[in-house]
Amino acid sequence: MKKTTFLIVGKHAVVEALKNSSRKIERIFLTEDAQKKLNRENQSLNLLKNIPVFYKSRKELDNLCGRDETAHQGLIAEVEHLEEITLKEFLIDNKKKNINLIALEDVTDPRNIGSIIRSAVAFNIDGIIVKERSFPSKSKLLYKSASGGAEHLKIFKVSNVNTSLKFLKTKNFWVNAFDVSASKDFTKNKWEGKNVLLFGSEGFGLKSKTLMHSDFRFKVRMNSNIESLNISNTVSVVCHHIYQSIK
Repeated sequence: MKKTTFLIVGKHAVVEALKNSSRKIERIFLTEDAQKKLNRENQSLNLLKNIPVFYKSRKELDNLCGRDETAHQGLIAEVEHLEEITLKEFLIDNKKKNINLIALEDVTDPRNIGSIIRSAVAFNIDGIIVKERSFPSKSKLLYKSASGGAEHLKIFKVSNVNTSLKFLKTKNFWVNAFDVSASKDFTKNKWEGKNVLLFGSEGFGLKSKTLMHSDFRFKVRMNSNIESLNISNTVSVVCHHIYQSIK
């Protein structure tokens, strides 16, 4: 049965999708200028080989973007979702000593999720756990914000984040909750082994029931003039520190 398709937009998102042999591309919509630039910047790759190409004006691409008004940069791709694996499948043959997973509880803003994906890829995070029901899997804004990162990261869509945390604890993962009310500075922790980095929603943080599953609670220390960072900025700071400490 044919899979449903959706649109991703923007230069980096589309180019990385074209480079990803696991991503099925149905067709490409682009301006002639965008194609020339694409060919010029990727001379050793025939990115559009065997893919139906439709030339459009910028206004026509604007209309394809719809109400999102996402900056398409002259490139839009109609794609299928990547094949998914479960957390259990991921762990079966994974022999890595250090594994770091991000878990997001009720983080729903596509720009924030996209930025988190981008940071996760930049700093060698192994995957992201999201609640399937609230994950905007077809959002053009998400893929644009991820800047191609979605092609390089495992995204585990689960029905219940707490159930996944309990499962991972049986597989020797530490669950590390990042919470504004915590007292321990996360930079003082030794980030080795298997870790879940748990973050809550943009407005309300982590639920008390979810915090019960955490082994440790950490904060990101900052100037007292600012109460908190945007969730995507917080994740980026944490991931960068861990990357520096265990690379």
